[in-house]
Amino acid sequence: MGLFDKFKKNKSEKTEDANNTVVKNETDDVYAPGWDAITEECDRAYPNQTNPKHYHSSVPWVLGGNDPLQGISVYDGGSYWHFVSYGLSELYEKESEIKEISGYGMEFTLKLQKGVYGNEENEENEIRCVCGILNSIARLTFTKGDIFNVYEYLYTGQTEGVDYNRKSNITGFITVPDSKFHELYTPNGKVCFVEFVGATDSELKTIRNKEIRVAELFEKIGSDITDYNRKSVM
Repeated sequence: MGLFDKFKKNKSEKTEDANNTVVKNETDDVYAPGWDAITEECDRAYPNQTNPKHYHSSVPWVLGGNDPLQGISVYDGGSYWHFVSYGLSELYEKESEIKEISGYGMEFTLKLQKGVYGNEENEENEIRCVCGILNSIARLTFTKGDIFNVYEYLYTGQTEGVDYNRKSNITGFITVPDSKFHELYTPNGKVCFVEFVGATDSELKTIRNKEIRVAELFEKIGSDITDYNRKSVM
């Protein structure tokens, strides 16, 4: 059994796979201290949301699937949707040799502005699009070993938006500490939540040209919520 190659969701909850199929998960007794630690932290941050939206690939990564993350839960933050990944840390038994760090030592999060997409179907498309984005970033870690720390940037080089319709000014991301989740010390080691915040092409080029630091840009943006409708601050 290799690292990150099981699937677990809370008992009797419903999830959706990449093909929009709702799957009711049977009760399982899989030992998953890493998974449980993430869920417990989410429960602390969102105590009244025991059954959030949850998405996973219909074909696991170890079986040739395209999505390395085991799952992504999406919590209702009021004005935003809060995404949190499962799968970059060791969710099950400890297998890596570095005892102090769980897996890659990180999980991804993102807050997406709600209510600006016209209708419920469009909003669901944007939610699924973000799940795809987080899996694409995680794929860099799984295939190239890229580790993402806070106050870094992800410049894609594209000029079209990362949103579902590719019309937004947001073309890439900066990373910051997640303001809702605390760093975890699980039985498998430490896990940091790295939050991705949408940035425009001009903002990312300013960072790339060393005209501004990521922390300074984040201060100018003034929010960790990714808003596809916002204008560039540079």
